[in-house]
Amino acid sequence: MSSSGGSPSKKGTTSVDMQIFATNGNTIVDESYDPHLHRNRPHPTTNFETLVHLLKGSLGTGILAMPQAFYNAGYISGVVNTILIGILCTYCLHVLVQAQYALCKRHRVPILTYPISMKIALEEGPECLRRFAPYAVVIVDGFMIVYQLGICCVYIVFVATNIKQLVDYYWLELDVKIHCLILLVPLIGINMIRNLKVLAPFSTLANLITFVGIGLILAYILDDVPPISERQPVAELGKFPLFFGTTLFALEAVGVIIALENNMATPKSFGGSCGVLNVGMIVIVFLYAGMGFLGYLKYGAESAGSITLNLPQEEIMSQSIRVLFAIAIFISYGLQCYVPVDIIWNVYLVEKYRDSNNKLVYEMLVRIVVVITTFLLAVAIPRLGLFISLFGAFCLSALGIAFPAIMEICVLWPDKLGPGKITLWKDIILIVFGIVGLVAGTYTSVRDIILSFM
Repeated sequence: MSSSGGSPSKKGTTSVDMQIFATNGNTIVDESYDPHLHRNRPHPTTNFETLVHLLKGSLGTGILAMPQAFYNAGYISGVVNTILIGILCTYCLHVLVQAQYALCKRHRVPILTYPISMKIALEEGPECLRRFAPYAVVIVDGFMIVYQLGICCVYIVFVATNIKQLVDYYWLELDVKIHCLILLVPLIGINMIRNLKVLAPFSTLANLITFVGIGLILAYILDDVPPISERQPVAELGKFPLFFGTTLFALEAVGVIIALENNMATPKSFGGSCGVLNVGMIVIVFLYAGMGFLGYLKYGAESAGSITLNLPQEEIMSQSIRVLFAIAIFISYGLQCYVPVDIIWNVYLVEKYRDSNNKLVYEMLVRIVVVITTFLLAVAIPRLGLFISLFGAFCLSALGIAFPAIMEICVLWPDKLGPGKITLWKDIILIVFGIVGLVAGTYTSVRDIILSFM
């Protein structure tokens, strides 16, 4: 198989190699093969660069939406459930990475994409799931593309809304859709960057801007804080799906994380108790819970889809914060667009144009079409907070929770599911939880989007 998919191969196996095999159903497993040692990436990233990308991929608009998320949950429920969702997201990401590694080892390939991993896992899993294998690639790719395009839409609305506040104050009031249109050409420009290695310095700059911006926001929200008795410790249950969707959107950067692990120079450093994933997620969860709690404490029911929109419009410092975050999120747009472009071009189109003299031109056209698509969606529904909750609930309940659990069941099937098949029951609970989160979160978000236009 090629590094991105195809038919598994046992090529290169000889008795001279003294390789040890174990049977797993009808599959031959080469226990001596280490996929990580056979990866050949043209632009691999270091551990630090990967951590920077991970932080920037997660520290986007989600952290600024956490005060509104806490309004939908309450300050006690918000803190507890942010930590729990953070633990759940991190655990499911570990499950996904480990399942992919096991499949790579089993089939002697260096890398398998998420969709191909799901397809192969379903083919080798329980009989009742094998019928879904032919559709796995399209389903997973579809969710991944929709999710990443959703992030890009949110980013466009965020930048345009924050710029609008400044322009409204200093010049004249323009519709937010006009500001989206003004951003279109610069967004196309940053999406022309073709590999993660080149994006690393931009991600580092965006991280620095984000941390400076968060510090300045804290200066505002810690000034003249209302008593906590004025805020709800636990909100009404009907709002919780909005909290769930927003928090999941904020914490579960599954598309970027898979791309980052696959592109690492030392992928073994990604997992483990002190690996890149755990270190990054601990920082992210701490920041999200803190920002949500303090922002809700300060602004309560007035908490906006981005806390930057709650800051005073006339003060130079608050205006500087909007500019800083607009720059940081604009830079992050290129990183988030990397994933859908990679799927659309490298999975579905590159073979068609491999021998074409205009291959680069076609790739650039794909990049432009992706940006225009996100622009049109952002203009159609410029509702920042509800956009975030919708895409978090709809896409990440599946990609980040249910699908990894299904993959683990299939990879460990039939005799490696632990005593009393404890892993099977654990994964079934995760699948049910993911489905409930998808249905409830999507319904609530769509309902509120419709009501916002009425």
